[in-house]
Amino acid sequence: MAKILLGLVAAVVIAVGGFFGFEFYTQHRVAREVETAFEQIRASGGKASHGKVSFDLKSRTLRIDDIATESATQPPVRVKVASIIAAGVAQPDAGRFSADTIEASDLEIGSSIPGQTEGKLAYKMPRIVMTDYSGPASVAHPPASASLVDAYRSGLQQFAAISATSVSAPSITGTMNFGSAMSGEFAYSGMTFKDIRDGKIAAMDIERASFTVNTQQGGKPDKMTGEIANIDWRDFDASAIAATLDPQKSSEDRYLRAYGKMTAGPYAVTSAQGVRMRIDAMTVDEIALRPSRLQLPELLAMIQTAGDAPPSPAQARELVEKAATIYEGMRVDRAEMRGLAAEMPQGPFKLAAVRFNLEDGKIGEFAMEGLDTNTPKGPLKLGRFALKSLDIANFIRLSAQFTNPAQAPSPELIAGLFPLIQGVEVKAVTAPFKNTGKFVNLDRFDVNWGQFVGPIPSKLRVTAKMTTPVDASDPAMRQLVAAGIDPLSVDGDIGAEWTEAPRSFVVDAPKLEIGGVLKASARMTLANVPRQVFSANVVQAASAAAQIEAGAIELTVRDLGSVDLGIVQYARAENVSREEARKAIVESIKASSEEVATNPDAVNAVQALARFVETPGQTLVIKFTPLGKVPAMQLFQMLKTDPLIALAQFRIEASTGL
Repeated sequence: MAKILLGLVAAVVIAVGGFFGFEFYTQHRVAREVETAFEQIRASGGKASHGKVSFDLKSRTLRIDDIATESATQPPVRVKVASIIAAGVAQPDAGRFSADTIEASDLEIGSSIPGQTEGKLAYKMPRIVMTDYSGPASVAHPPASASLVDAYRSGLQQFAAISATSVSAPSITGTMNFGSAMSGEFAYSGMTFKDIRDGKIAAMDIERASFTVNTQQGGKPDKMTGEIANIDWRDFDASAIAATLDPQKSSEDRYLRAYGKMTAGPYAVTSAQGVRMRIDAMTVDEIALRPSRLQLPELLAMIQTAGDAPPSPAQARELVEKAATIYEGMRVDRAEMRGLAAEMPQGPFKLAAVRFNLEDGKIGEFAMEGLDTNTPKGPLKLGRFALKSLDIANFIRLSAQFTNPAQAPSPELIAGLFPLIQGVEVKAVTAPFKNTGKFVNLDRFDVNWGQFVGPIPSKLRVTAKMTTPVDASDPAMRQLVAAGIDPLSVDGDIGAEWTEAPRSFVVDAPKLEIGGVLKASARMTLANVPRQVFSANVVQAASAAAQIEAGAIELTVRDLGSVDLGIVQYARAENVSREEARKAIVESIKASSEEVATNPDAVNAVQALARFVETPGQTLVIKFTPLGKVPAMQLFQMLKTDPLIALAQFRIEASTGL
């Protein structure tokens, strides 16, 4: 029995000794592998050191203390970590490492930003926790160059090789310092990344972020503070960003999605100079990048080459071109801000919403809705203001050509501005009318142009509807006030379009209504209109205009009170009754027919005009049809020198009716 007992004791001693011996061996092996990883950083020109390395075999927990690294990039990035603890570590295969949790404490990151005033950035994170981590078993070799772009690209490649269920940082604080120009502090709380895999992050959430920035505005110090809550990003894909950093992807012309949907808000900003702003909510739907137009290494290299000295004209042009391609390299499906309110030194204002989208360097529509503010003459409200098809990229390119004060812009250069925007829409405007306490109401104003021939639009449409008070102090308006027409309403629609195949140009005004005065429509055509008319070269356009021929013209006018308005004015001026005034006007019109007696069509038109005045509420229709080819330029000249000869070039049809 004693021998058996001694045997058992010996077995236990051997087993325990073997365990601690294996643990000692394992600790040394882990320490060697950690040191090997740090040596790789040092071998690439960086700095790396660490304190004690320990490994608990039972819980499979690795701990590394007092980590300090400095990258070889210029400017360098410095990282300090008090400790990293990885629990439940394992090596599923020779090339992978996993851990149930990895916790870093007291993490500090610092770097500089080159420029005229070198900036300094610093972050502090008391605690970061990563769960269900899996990644490469060895640290990838740092890039051979000291380029910051290469470092970013390498970091994104390593990020694509890891996975984790979550990464959380309860709090992050930071500072930035650009000398006397700007300094500040910022903080984040409740930051969580979820479902990290293959370079993608399913969700990124930040409960709250705040900042304080000190600046100099016109020699005056200003302090700005801000806070934003509920930041939520979905579907981040690092491969899209990596592609913009990879010269080998410079031919990739597809848009690669970088972010899915982002929501945030409320957001509040306060300035010491009296500005207070709040945005209730912000939304961005999908941001995508196009590597062929957004090659960041080229842009950064160009900026670094220019340095602090003013760029040469060639460098300036190249910088402008790169800035323009940034917009062509991004796509934003939809961005929106809602519930914007601000208090300014000039007074408060509110905006219900601001929306825009971006693709191929163009904002498809930039819209502001629900503006409510004050002016010195009273409140101003705007239901909607929108710019359509705003070409930001080409505007940047073209604006660079206007920067020479010694050279006036050419007509061709000015004409190049037309295609940069293709429409303006304004709705539901209420604005003060002078100092009367009354308001102008603009129901809608919509202007669109397009179908460009070179830089010149060959298609235009304008619609407008508004109501305005009548200024009784204006002599030209007094007759309207006397007739009880106050306010005055206007509703109009006019368009023009050139069609290349038949070489025709049509001006069509289907509606022009002045409330209580008249309602009219008109249509005019021009024939044999060559393409060269739309040249930005004035000489070429004028030469081509000689080929244009006059076409049919039709005018319809319905009396809604305009005739009586004219009669009342005549009666007051001549001190006669309205009946006598009407009779005198009609007789004067009929008498004028003697001047055109040789033209039966003109006589008929004059008689129709007399009937129109004689009976209120009539509709007058006049049609002009050219009797042959009538050069338009000659016709305009004849209308100035001899209108009767000009009218003789047309068959005139005139009629009236109720």
